[in-house]
Amino acid sequence: MADPELEAIRQRRMQELMAQQGMRGQQNPEQQNAQEEAKREADERRQMMLSQILSSEARERLARIALVKPEKARGVEDILLRAAQSGQIAEKVSEEKLISLLEQINTQTTKQTKVTIQRRRSVLEDDD
Repeated sequence: MADPELEAIRQRRMQELMAQQGMRGQQNPEQQNAQEEAKREADERRQMMLSQILSSEARERLARIALVKPEKARGVEDILLRAAQSGQIAEKVSEEKLISLLEQINTQTTKQTKVTIQRRRSVLEDDD
């Protein structure tokens, strides 16, 4: 009962994953360790910068958001870091300011979903 398009997508994705694994396998273990270390250091720098610009309550709220929607939390972190780097943030961001930023982002990114229901007509059903 599998959809042929879905099956094709799954196979393509599996091939991509296999290719990525193959590329990782071709690298030296030293290169892999260096890449992992660089990624870890970048994450540590990011967290350190966030701890400097966010109050403890705001950090806690952002951490709770990251549990539910990691991509949204990452986007908010990116916005905050860019603002801090450009000098737009003069003091620590409080929880109230974070909430207002989240509300602004929500109003900008809300998507209107439209649900249409198409009912199949039964052969036995009369149009009369």
